[in-house]
Amino acid sequence: MTGAQSTSSSQLRMMYAAGPGDVIGTYRHWTAGRDDPSQVAVTYSSQFYDFCRETGAVGYVISTNKRREKISDGNLTVEHRPTFSQRGSAPLYHLGQVIWGLRLVMSAIWFRADVVIVADWAHWFVLGFLPWFGIVIIPTLHCVLWPKQEPPISGLNRFIRKLNARFFRRRVKTALSLSGDITRQVESMLHGKPMRIIPFLPTYRPTSFGDGFGPPASPPSFRVFFAGRIEKNKGVFDLLQIARTFRDAPTADPALRGTSEPASLTIEFDLCGDGSQLQTLRKAVEEAGLTETFRLHGHSPRPLMMELYEKCHVVIVPTTSDFVEGFNKVVAEGVLAGRPVITSSVCPALEYVRDAVVEVPPDQPAAYGDAILKLRNDPALYEAKRKASARVREQFYDVKRGWKFALSQALESMGR
Repeated sequence: MTGAQSTSSSQLRMMYAAGPGDVIGTYRHWTAGRDDPSQVAVTYSSQFYDFCRETGAVGYVISTNKRREKISDGNLTVEHRPTFSQRGSAPLYHLGQVIWGLRLVMSAIWFRADVVIVADWAHWFVLGFLPWFGIVIIPTLHCVLWPKQEPPISGLNRFIRKLNARFFRRRVKTALSLSGDITRQVESMLHGKPMRIIPFLPTYRPTSFGDGFGPPASPPSFRVFFAGRIEKNKGVFDLLQIARTFRDAPTADPALRGTSEPASLTIEFDLCGDGSQLQTLRKAVEEAGLTETFRLHGHSPRPLMMELYEKCHVVIVPTTSDFVEGFNKVVAEGVLAGRPVITSSVCPALEYVRDAVVEVPPDQPAAYGDAILKLRNDPALYEAKRKASARVREQFYDVKRGWKFALSQALESMGR
């Protein structure tokens, strides 16, 4: 080892660049012996803290969370280090990301890291300096590197893509991957060069959903649940379009045909999440007169999320094709709750739970609406999808398919 080696050859020094999450908040819950209540899944940062405690490693976690803060506690240091604003011109955005990456490199050298684990990063090539100091890089990839249906790119983005591909070919021996789609994209950049890519899945406590919730309440109130960022490319305005269609269309419920019941579709939507378009969407809902059946809950704590998972009939993930989607955890959580999921191939999670999902073509709101009606009006199909969730549930409770186990495999393969 070079000067990056720790003073004790038996004590591993690990830096983890964890993305934008509130890793300090999670750390405080972890030290209190509980999971972060703002998350349904076991957080990756808490798994890192567990790994350091179990192995005696010295850990340094850095997040891009906007709340600047830093704490040190024994063998662990946890820091929120925001990037520059992502608003403004593309060149300034890229410059800000490069500067942040260079600061990360300097911090890793100062920390005398043996290993640097980096979650999704658009400018991987900046980290290419680390091996010069004997520091091993392990990318942990939670999102595809580019949209699955991306049009041809050119200019600066194409140049960055080439630099990143060169980085993976020359500087990375092992990576962690959250989905088959991610793995296939990485392999396409390697040009046949071998690299160990270790898969992992989101991890949940068996006590979170258990064997899934029982059947939800019967129609006429059929509830559709969405959780995630309130952004256009997450499909939230498509959901509002669907809700308008249901309100205005004649009923397709056979039980109401030939009766004097109102000719409207009794389908309700619950949306949990925050985002830049929350207020815009809230105004659009009010203008459409749908506030009673299209409910926006904003950022929601875990207890409310679990309540809505239990009350809903279906979970919907309408991410659009221009979004760089990773393994959308909501797909897994719908399955764990025992609810059919509606989504498209844009979500890499689909291939892991396909039997419990109604798949629709991407970017087609009408197809999502048809899938909702199909599940509402076909009890046999609904029950088949609900039962299928039980067959694919256990993989998300298996710690040997989780991130911490994948990390330990990566380190063992490198003799760490």
